[in-house]
Amino acid sequence: MEPRTTELHRKTNETDITCRMNLDGTGGYEIDTGVGFLDHMLTHVSKHSKIDLTVKATGDLHIDAHHTVEDVGLCLGECLLKALGDKRGIARYGHSSVPMEDALANVSLDLSGRPFCVYNAAYRTDKIGDFDVECIEEMLRALSNAGKFNLHVNVPYGTNSHHIAEGIFKGLGQALAAAVKVVGSDIPSTKGQL
Repeated sequence: MEPRTTELHRKTNETDITCRMNLDGTGGYEIDTGVGFLDHMLTHVSKHSKIDLTVKATGDLHIDAHHTVEDVGLCLGECLLKALGDKRGIARYGHSSVPMEDALANVSLDLSGRPFCVYNAAYRTDKIGDFDVECIEEMLRALSNAGKFNLHVNVPYGTNSHHIAEGIFKGLGQALAAAVKVVGSDIPSTKGQL
């Protein structure tokens, strides 16, 4: 099997981002986006997926974190898609249900080649520290669109905004771990391609 690694550099007038990803890693990470809460969440994705992840981003944070968070999602999705290659042998599907104290986060995904994001999470606060919670949905939607996969996030209950978000990102990591795992040698689709 070819190494499932990739690197991407994306520069716009709003952000400058470099990502490196190794799907067959150990969960090592070096993350510096300039957005502390996003860094914290991405460490959970890497640790719980066992995907090695390096993200270095600078952005127009003097405006707000929106562009940086969304563009990091785009870059991670593109890296994932590229690292998967033709997706031969992968499990394709992943699901995780993560309790995080008062919150429960259910994350399901299908590395189908078809982007779609369903996001059902309600927060009692608009911010976690100085981070706008609405950016979480934007980041996950960008990730799903660029990575061309179905992503369903459902949080049936939770009271603490930090716990809700952390459960989502830990669940995303675990669902990715299951989906990218090599379990065979064929392309997991009756169509013969994904």
